[in-house]
Amino acid sequence: MTGDRIYPDEVSGPFEGPPVTIEDREGREITISQFESGDREALVEMYLAFDPADRAQGIPPSEERRIEDWLDHILDEECLNVVAWNGDEAAGHATLVPDGESYELAIFVLQAYQRAGIGTTLLETLLGLGEREGVDKVWLTVERWNRAAVALYKKVGFETCDAESFELEMAIRLDADEESESASG
Repeated sequence: MTGDRIYPDEVSGPFEGPPVTIEDREGREITISQFESGDREALVEMYLAFDPADRAQGIPPSEERRIEDWLDHILDEECLNVVAWNGDEAAGHATLVPDGESYELAIFVLQAYQRAGIGTTLLETLLGLGEREGVDKVWLTVERWNRAAVALYKKVGFETCDAESFELEMAIRLDADEESESASG
């Protein structure tokens, strides 16, 4: 399926990259910034508090050791990561993981922060970082019954490119500012 992935012809964006600060629908000041190594412990705590009902496709893992191993993979220097902060508490995290000539997207928002506008801004900020870093093609999978997530992805410009299983595969084309010098094919 990966080699056959179809990306939209139309470019979405531009998106604003980090840092971005918003007031969410609950009146909380949320700052979205690019991941820094000192943020790791707060992300582990966020994922330990993650509601099991919000886990999809086996992620995020539920045990601390497995969370640490998973973070080792997605916080790699080739990945792009942004974190949503409410003060010192990580409220959300989004990542772009290299996959050949494209990037796979994953986004997570703690239950207490859902339906407050944070997910939209977190997603758009990550895509803005991607544009800034030369990313032009992004894809994701989402369980088709997760209507809130599907609506969010469509709202920012993702289009369904494969709907043959219980998951939808969606893709977006970004307006990358520059050619990525580290891209590998």
